[in-house]
Amino acid sequence: MPAPTHFLCLPLAGAQLARSLSLFRDDVTSAMSFGVPQEAVRPLGTLHLTLGVLSLKEDGVARAGELLRSLRLGEMLGDAGAPADGLSMALQGLHAMQTPSKTSVLYAPPVDADGILFRFCEQVRATFRDAGLMADEGRPLLLHATVVNTIYVKGGGRGRREKLTLDARDMIRRYDDYLWAADLRVDRVALCRMGAKKIEGTDDEAYEVEAEVRVAETVA
Repeated sequence: MPAPTHFLCLPLAGAQLARSLSLFRDDVTSAMSFGVPQEAVRPLGTLHLTLGVLSLKEDGVARAGELLRSLRLGEMLGDAGAPADGLSMALQGLHAMQTPSKTSVLYAPPVDADGILFRFCEQVRATFRDAGLMADEGRPLLLHATVVNTIYVKGGGRGRREKLTLDARDMIRRYDDYLWAADLRVDRVALCRMGAKKIEGTDDEAYEVEAEVRVAETVA
């Protein structure tokens, strides 16, 4: 499978999420706490829920953008069981992508007790798979917002191919019920290019958005 160039996602933002991430960063990077390298904690502007990755050439980028803009997200949310006034979600807790005692990625999962968010995201994914723009990875969708990834720590591994890993068991216990945000509106889906870039004049980073569509723009 060719290397992924883009990803489809639900971008995440908001004042509560910004505060929660700042408090989390201050705690876990402290030498008196867990001593996580600063570079491992992801910047606010990069937070998102990934729906899937794509390997696209330039003509494929145009096709994917056109397909995304054609989606009637309001109808898809309704089909998934969302209330008439739209869908909001919470982010709560902290999970490890690998074994908690030796992991390189930690993420915040969305609260989706009724499965509405999952069904909506699966509909969007299926549209791109059916169009031949997204490969079927053969594994279930795991909705997650990555908050720690040690791949961004320079020189963190002992060898070129070895990533820095963390024993995150105590961190996960401390943040098991941590509420990152209580009312994140599902308001858009974006097609982004891999590789976050620095936002000039800030400590933040963001991904280049190739195309996006907002729910409000697709409601008749």
